Order: sequence, then C-alpha cells, then structure tokens
Amino acid sequence: MPKSVDDQTLSEVLAYYDSWLAFNQRYRRIPGIQAAVYAGDRVALSTAYGLADVESGVALSTEHLFRIASHSKTFTATAVLQLVEQGKLRLDDKASAHVTEIVGTPLGDRTLRDLLSHAAGVTRDSLEADFWQLAAPFPDREHLLDVLRADTSAVIEDNDRFKYSNIGYGLLGLVIEAVTGTPYNEHVQTAIVAKLGLGDLGPELDPSRSTQYAVGYSAYAYADRRVPIEHVDTRALASATGFYGTAHDLVTYWSAHLPGDERLLTDGSKRQMQHPLWKTAEEDGPRYGLGLMVNEVAKRDVFGHGGGYPGHITRSMVDPGRRVAVSVLTNAIDGPATELAEGVLKLIDLAESKDRGEGELSRFTGRFANLWGVYDIALLGGRLYVLDPTGGDPTAEAITLEPDGDTALRVTNGSGYGGYGEQYRFTFGADGQIESVRVANGLISHPIEHFSLPDQVTVR
Repeated sequence: MPKSVDDQTLSEVLAYYDSWLAFNQRYRRIPGIQAAVYAGDRVALSTAYGLADVESGVALSTEHLFRIASHSKTFTATAVLQLVEQGKLRLDDKASAHVTEIVGTPLGDRTLRDLLSHAAGVTRDSLEADFWQLAAPFPDREHLLDVLRADTSAVIEDNDRFKYSNIGYGLLGLVIEAVTGTPYNEHVQTAIVAKLGLGDLGPELDPSRSTQYAVGYSAYAYADRRVPIEHVDTRALASATGFYGTAHDLVTYWSAHLPGDERLLTDGSKRQMQHPLWKTAEEDGPRYGLGLMVNEVAKRDVFGHGGGYPGHITRSMVDPGRRVAVSVLTNAIDGPATELAEGVLKLIDLAESKDRGEGELSRFTGRFANLWGVYDIALLGGRLYVLDPTGGDPTAEAITLEPDGDTALRVTNGSGYGGYGEQYRFTFGADGQIESVRVANGLISHPIEHFSLPDQVTVR
C-alpha cells in the first residue's frame, strides 16, 4: 500500500521548498513562478512569486492562468481510455476506422495505442510549423487533415522507436470528436474537467478570461530583455497543446491519477497509461507511456508531463508511491520548470533518508550570505542540512549538521575540501533571532535580509 509522507516531514519540506522557489524566481530572473503540491490527500501548498505582467507591474497570484501546452496530451489520453472503458474505442483500432478522411493513407493504418505512445512514426509538427513562433495560425481541422494525408507526414515506420508528435495527438482529437459526436474541447471539459469540479482548468484559450492569463515572455538567450508574447488559440491542435490552468487545479487533476481514485479511470486503465512503453532516447533515461512521461527522480519512478507554449514552460510530476503531485508553471520560454518541479521530490527523498532527529532545531534555520555567496540551513525530516539554493538540485552535496552545544552545529559529512568535523557557530540576539553565523571555514555570514557587502568591497 502506498505510504504518504508524514505530516511533520511534509510541513518541513514544503516550508523550505516555498522559500527555495521564491529565491529561484529572483536569482534566475524568471518573471513569475506559480507552483502547487498535492500530498496527504489535499493541496498542501499553492504559491506564486514574481510578476504576471512585468510591464504593468502586476504581481503573480495563485489564481493567474498559464498555458500548460503538452499537458493537454494527458487529458487526451485520459479521454481515449475513458472511451475504451465505455466500449466505444479499442486501443488497437486504426485511426482511419474513425477519421474516414485519412482512409488509404499511411497514417490511417496507425493504431490509437501507437499514437498515444508516440510510436506511430508521425511528423512532429509538419514541414512548416511557424505557428510555434506565432508567425502563422495554428492548423484548423482542414489544415490538419491536409497534413495527415500528406506523404511526408509518415516519417518512419510505426513501432520503430519513440518519435514525439503534436500532429499525432491532433489526430487523436479528431478520433474523439468522431466517436463522441462532440467537439474535442467540449468533450474533455465535460468528461474530465467538470467531473473534477475544476474552475481554473480548460482545453483552450478562453477570451472571456483574457485578463487572468499570466503574460508569457521570450528568452534571454537572444536578447538582453524579455519581450511579451501573445496568447493565441491552438485550434485543431488543442488535443496536443491547448490546455490552460493553475498549478492548484493541475495537481488536483493529477490526484485523480493516483491509485484507488476512480473518478476518471479505473486503476487498470491508469496502469496502462503509466506503464513505460518506450525509451525517449537511445540511452537510458526518460520513458513514455500512454500520454504520460515516466522519469526517475531521486531513484523513484514518477509520471506526469511537461508543456512548452510560446512564453510559458510548465512541468508536473507524480510520485504514486508517496501520493505526491507537483506542478510548476513559469511564464518565460526558458523557464526551468522541470528542475523546480523535481526539487520538491528530491527534498522529500532527503528528508526521508534518515530517521527523524530529536530536539528543537528550527532556531538554527535560515538563508545566509557572505561575499562568496548564499547558503541555506534547512530542517528536513527532523535534521539540519546546509543546502545551496543557487543550484538546480537543492539537495546536491547536502551537508549534514548535528547539534554541538547550545549555539553550534558540527559538520558530520561531506568532502574533505569542506568543513568536515568543524563547527557552524551562531550568535543569537536577545530576541532569539540569529545575528550571525561563523561557518566551518571561519567566515562570518549574516541572514540574507541583513547582509551587505564588506566596506572593503567597493563598486567602481
């Protein structure tokens, strides 16, 4: 039976994770980060940092909407599996059995299973895909059918290897429409979103809520400032990339994919979706099931999906064994959503790596700075660790600290280049707050909110 994270450990992890997200929003110069964590059968964290609109100075909130792009594929796969359970589809059906416009074409013979797992050999986005740069509109139904009928759309044989395809998922949207007699957007709204009672999740850009969307921004890689990017309708590719949502509603959706929750699918269907069918590269690494990415994070298999829309990069991960789901949404085309989502799973793993310590240790925690940088002392699983908040992995090379008297902590692990065996010595004020820390290498540091460069450091 899956074991949830205990409440005290979860509280410690989420307190630090929230602080780490806030630091990364500023440090990595991301316009905004919105994140949520589902754990303990509830949304245990919903948070937001930065700006939804840089030009207008609008603070990002947990209610702002993001384009979650390829997360849409998980909704499409869920809808297909629902129809399979209802006896209206079979995974081994050929696509042309339902979309008759492609009878006699190479893609018409591809099965729904192969389309769902990106094993059908379909072109990723067609020969001309500048709609991803907003230089052309996304394909409508007729344009999509033209692409599907073109000889160039069957790039390789089916079941040769994993080959990601938005066009293939566009075809699955047409299959859903043909079987249900209902437009894709309307069907998934009723069969999935409304069934879960989620008001801030939907299959396509909603013009009536235009002021609620976080503005998306370009990258720093090719310019010295970020430029706003317009939101557009993804039309016939909604089933591949149209969805919008908040992190809160997204992790609530993911909770319905946990074992024992049959609001959307039976556990048997969920196991089919989550079973890794294909390696996504020739070497060991991420895998793919039916509409789901399957990755290893902290030596544990997690499933979920990412999304890349012009101006928004998003990522969700679910650890079914711990019954934890995380979604991180960023409003920049180079947003590090994957690293930020992995962060909480790695922190949980670190927190659960040892038995809980004893004693009141929270007074030693905080974020500290000296000329050489910033470090955190965090309480995780009842133990104290020194963590580097500037790295992509907050747990990399974590230093363990043990109490050594009332005002000192001793380093008990780490490289010989570090402070193994030495102390972190604390000075507390009359109010019990930390005034300074003399770290293991002898340098003094201060809480980051009180830190200033030494007088000897001058700006010329």
